Amino acid sequence: MSYLFSPTPIVSVPVLGKTETFPVHRIYCVGRNYEEHAKEMGFTGREPPFFFLKPADSLVVVEAGQTGTMPYPSLTHNLHHEIELVVAIGQGGKNIQAADADKHIYGYAVGLDMTRRDLQNDMKKQGRPWCIGKAFDHSAPIGPITPKAQAGDVNKAEISLQVNGADRQRSNVAKLIWSVAETIEHLSAAWELQPGDLIFTGTPEGVAAVVQGDVLSGQVAGLGRLDVRIG
Repeated sequence: MSYLFSPTPIVSVPVLGKTETFPVHRIYCVGRNYEEHAKEMGFTGREPPFFFLKPADSLVVVEAGQTGTMPYPSLTHNLHHEIELVVAIGQGGKNIQAADADKHIYGYAVGLDMTRRDLQNDMKKQGRPWCIGKAFDHSAPIGPITPKAQAGDVNKAEISLQVNGADRQRSNVAKLIWSVAETIEHLSAAWELQPGDLIFTGTPEGVAAVVQGDVLSGQVAGLGRLDVRIG
């Protein structure tokens, strides 16, 4: 088969301890999945989970021990950080039950769901889709994937983010409104998951703006650290 132009290369994420990389299929994100973050965004209670997507090429892949660079995006004056546990799917499926979710997980990573908050809020007010606030270029920095067997108990792991060395976000994955397993159950009812899918599972409270020159350091216990400079 011949193409009119060269296809876009497959986006992949390094895997700790492996020479092979993890080829990315889709990026799913869970909205408002920590209670305190839901409250700071003006919502309360355990509402049904909802999802949005980012393109695979929105990833900013950062090698272990390195500091990645995310360019400050266009059109916004209110760029927010959202630290998240990322789940890497290794076995696909549809209508996966929560009790069976673990066998579909390849590993975990630390990620950032960066958000053009002013553009997102404008779209919300107009009742329009807010892809422009979430699915923009370079909006998903991510560190290496840690295989599941090496990750420890991520369901009880501390999650945190510092900006220029000062705490911004700090919580525990145990405080997810919808657990990783429950999220996979809900998500796979709406889409057939594929090997290579990434799930950004939600962010805790403390989201706030960053500016050019800021250095973000995110951690999920057992998964290492993700360092990103806003360029």
